[in-house]
Order: sequence, then C-alpha cells, then structure tokens
Amino acid sequence: MSNELVINSTPEGSRIALMRDKSLVELHYDNDETKFQVGDIYLGVVRKVVPGLNAAFIDIGYDKDAFLHYLDLGPKVRSLLKYIKLAQGKHHKHVSENLKQFRLEPEIDKLGKINDVLKQNQKILVQVVKEPISTKGPRLSCELSLAGRYLVLVPFSNTVNISKKITDAGERRRLLKLVNSIRPENFGVIIRTVAENQEVSELDKDLRDLVTKWGEGVSKLKVATPKEKVIGEMNRATSMLRDILNESFDSITVDDKEVYDEIRRFILQIAPDKAGIVKHYSGKTKLFEHQGIEKQLKTLFGQTVSLGSGGYLVIEHTEALHVIDVNSGNKSNAENNQEATAFNVNVEAATEIARQLRLRDMGGIIVVDFIDMKKAEHKQKLYQHIKQEMKADRSKHTVLPLSKFGLMQITRQRVRPELSIVTKEKCPTCNGTGKITASIAIADQIESEVMYLLEKQNDGKFKLGVHPYLYAYFTSGFPSRRMKWFFKHFKWVKIFEDSSLGLSEYKFFDHHDEEISLK
Repeated sequence: MSNELVINSTPEGSRIALMRDKSLVELHYDNDETKFQVGDIYLGVVRKVVPGLNAAFIDIGYDKDAFLHYLDLGPKVRSLLKYIKLAQGKHHKHVSENLKQFRLEPEIDKLGKINDVLKQNQKILVQVVKEPISTKGPRLSCELSLAGRYLVLVPFSNTVNISKKITDAGERRRLLKLVNSIRPENFGVIIRTVAENQEVSELDKDLRDLVTKWGEGVSKLKVATPKEKVIGEMNRATSMLRDILNESFDSITVDDKEVYDEIRRFILQIAPDKAGIVKHYSGKTKLFEHQGIEKQLKTLFGQTVSLGSGGYLVIEHTEALHVIDVNSGNKSNAENNQEATAFNVNVEAATEIARQLRLRDMGGIIVVDFIDMKKAEHKQKLYQHIKQEMKADRSKHTVLPLSKFGLMQITRQRVRPELSIVTKEKCPTCNGTGKITASIAIADQIESEVMYLLEKQNDGKFKLGVHPYLYAYFTSGFPSRRMKWFFKHFKWVKIFEDSSLGLSEYKFFDHHDEEISLK
C-alpha cells in the first residue's frame, strides 16, 4: 500500500491531497487566512468566568470568545500562570526559557472551581484544541504541548508517558529509560508510536528541536500583547508529513517551487534519507487534473456516493449528527442469495464509509443504516471489518456493533470544520434559470472565438481549456476540428481538458497562463 501527498498551489492557498493507492483519502486546505489552527498557542485574556459552567471565555482575537473548561486547565495551571506573570513582568529579561531553575507550584484540585483559579482580565497562555466550528468559537486548553515527529514536549511537567500502541514491554522500558536520560528538568514528554525502535540520537534531536521551539515562543511571550499568537503550528502540509511520514510514504508531488523548497528543507531536517521522494511537477496540465484528483472530487463529495458493485451510499448532514444509508442498487439482481448480497454490499460500503469520514472530516455522531442481515456471523464480520478499515484514521473514534435494528453508531472526534465541496454545477449558460440555447451552439461559440483570436488578434499562442466532452469533440477524428483550424491558419491551437469546468464552460489563456477575457 502506497501513500502519496499531492500539493496544488492556487491563488487562494494550497490544496493538499493524501492518496492511498491512487485513491483520495484526505483533502485539506491551507491558506494565509487560516487562523486558530489546532496546536496554535495564544496569549489570551479572560473575558468572563462562568461558575455555573465551571468554565471561562477567553479572548484570543476570534469573533467569538473561545471556551476553556476547568478540566482543560490541567493540574499545572498555577505554574503556567506564575511563569506568564514573570515573563510579562518588569524583569522579564531574567526569565529563562529553560525551566530548570523554575519552581513549580502545587497542582490544582481536580474537582475545584474555575473562579478559584482565573479572574476576569487575567492574561493566560492557551492552546487551540478545537477549531471554530459553525457558530462556536475555538475550544482551548492550558495543558500546553509541542508535537514533534517522535516526541511531544509538555512544559511544567516531569512525567514521561508512552503511546499505548507500543505493546512490547522491553521496548517500553528502553524508551522510558532513554527519554528520562535526555529529558530537561520540568519538561514532560509523551513518546509517540513512531518512536518505537528508534535510536537515541533521533529522539535526542527531536527533543532538542522542540525545546528550541519552546524557547522561541517564550522570547515572543516576553514582549507579546494580548490576543497575539506566541507559538504557531506548522502549515497543514508539513504537519501532515510530520505525523504520517513513514516507510510506506513514497511520493510527495508539489507544483509550486517555493513550497517544494520548503518541504524539501523540512524532509532533510526530519528524515534526510527520504528527501528523494519530493518531486517538483512542472507539467502543462493542472496537477490535480494530471493525478485524476479533480475527477475524484466531483464524484466523492455529493449527497450520493456510488460503490463499485452498483450499490450506493446516501449521506445526509444535520446539526446534531450525520446519517449514512446503504443501498444495494442493481446489485440485488446479480446474486440469488439475498443474505450474501447484503453482506457483500455492506462490506464494500463499510470500506467506503471509513474513507468518507476521513475525506470529509466528518465528526460527532454518525449513524449508518446498513442493509439488513440475519446471520450473527455476518454482523460480527462487518463490525470487525469497519474497525480494521478505520485503524488508519488519525482522529479518535469509537465504533459500536450493529444494533438489533441494523444500525451502527460511530463517534469521531471533530477538531476542525467539516470539509464540504459543492459538486452540483450551476449552468453557466442560463445562470440557474433552466433555459439555455442548444448545447451544440457552445461548440460553435467556442469556434467563433477561436477564429476571432486567430484572424482578428493574430494570436497563435493562446490555450483553450474545456470540459473533457468538448475536448473530445474538438480533437477526435481525422481530420479533427482542431486540424481544420491548422490547415486554414497554419497555427496549432493548444487545447487541454479541465474537469473543474462545467460542460458548457471554457476559458482562454495567453502564453503567460493569464486568462483572456473576450466579453
């Protein structure tokens, strides 16, 4: 199984696609306007303390105040508040980024009250754990952590925790001993799953990089003003690489030279042996078009998603939960055994559902209505299959067995807004009125504008982008319509397919790839 990262740069920002065996499994958007990402650390101001909720609302610069519950303060919050006060005080220059000389305060009571810890207008260092979703502001935590490739650094702590996925007792003891020997005082560490079997030099390098990052953040904190970002998470592309770069990750394709250089530098820093997998794409066809991603986007984000066997999923979204209905479609005619048909379609649907949850980043409660099956054996196999398929999902999730009504409940952690792509196209000819001229007239209209550019403008270096159907119309056969243009004007018109265009849409571009307007 191969993993491939494809990064397409656009004027609005970057589109990041994670491919598994050429099949799209995750899609992310990363742009300059992206703020309040998970992992970002801000110097906030307490706007309101609400004892009834045992929580506080913190101003970090978002339209709505962010939410901080007492349980998210963490046991070491008094140490954090003391450090902020020192770093922002008159003698901040003497405050060291190294916490070795810092005296930790007693831990707070787990069952305590928020108003015993925080006061209105108090400054506090907070980390975003959930991005703004719908009408809600960000969710915050005071248990600060800085994630690296192998380790997670936790300031104001002295404990070392190991991922539960590392099950070998000997390896757990080895990692615990190694990390304790290199861990700075008053810094806790969480050992990630990928640290298993890694040498001490790799772990030490990762830890030093995180301590350096903390030091840079403290330097900012000393002069920071309220609502200012103190430590920022990496951009989406590099944070994904940090979390999922492993032996099966075999290709990273980028179409922007600047982004390519940035990612190559990052790979050289964390995994020099993998620098060769970073490739710069400079083809004439758009990268997402070239990789077949544009077509997948059009078919995977609709309300209805087709399955290979002829079955299909219907995905409905509400404010409270998501509902997925599994239908057999014409598959019911393909097999005589109704039970076997239901089981096979359900297994195929389960694979696609696990993919859709990651792709759309669906969170909260998901209810799946599978096709009814009578055999308990089939129900158990389906349950085990979807659990196996969801192992690759990095978000925390829980899958419950099928209920007696044939429903399966899935909960999935949601830390950022769900990704939604409109796949229904508004007719560019009628603008939604429902009345258009004959579709064949589109080809005539394009040909008329091509003739105008060739004859009136004497321009032979332009390019024409059209829907794949129109591309076939102009380029198929002998002589094709494009050949006829060449025989008439001795100028070859470059035509390229663009699945992102509607059936009757088309665009002209000059030799600098800037769009030509003929209106």
